[in-house]
Amino acid sequence: MSRTLRADAVRNRERLVSAASELFTEQGVDVPLDQIARRAGVSIGTLYNHFPDRGRLIDEVMPERLTELDRLAEAALTDPDPWHGLTVFLETTFALQARDRSINDAVARSQVGPAGIAAECGRSGGTVDSIMNRARSAGLLRSDFGPADLGVLVRAMAHVISIADGDDQVWRRHLSFLLEGVRAR
Repeated sequence: MSRTLRADAVRNRERLVSAASELFTEQGVDVPLDQIARRAGVSIGTLYNHFPDRGRLIDEVMPERLTELDRLAEAALTDPDPWHGLTVFLETTFALQARDRSINDAVARSQVGPAGIAAECGRSGGTVDSIMNRARSAGLLRSDFGPADLGVLVRAMAHVISIADGDDQVWRRHLSFLLEGVRAR
């Protein structure tokens, strides 16, 4: 049974979600919860009244952000050049991760919160498989490079993005090495 929240409780919840969204982007999903409460201008108790654990707060903030990954995957599928579609999908996905630490955290981990951000990221799994299959069928992607390999590549790039400390040239350089390695000869 859901209860109707008072107007001040609704405002507090909205402020908490907004503060969490900002701080997750800046610092990642491990930002201290008391910092989120402080930025929202509420007590830590108010945060816990709305979100009993970090996972619930993450589940509130992340799904909207992850829809961007779906859009990028769909765009890659419509690219007439399968290799270009794959590489642009990866480049734009990693650029998104570099701008938003929470998304980088999401793809770097197998489980964050009760909903599992990695599973949420996997929403585009079938689409990503299709992007890879198009490039493979066109003879542009190595035949032995599969979805599990892509998962390793994505996690490796998440780590590179993390240690690049905001320098996009670092992760872009490493992505070019990886793409050369998976391109069919």
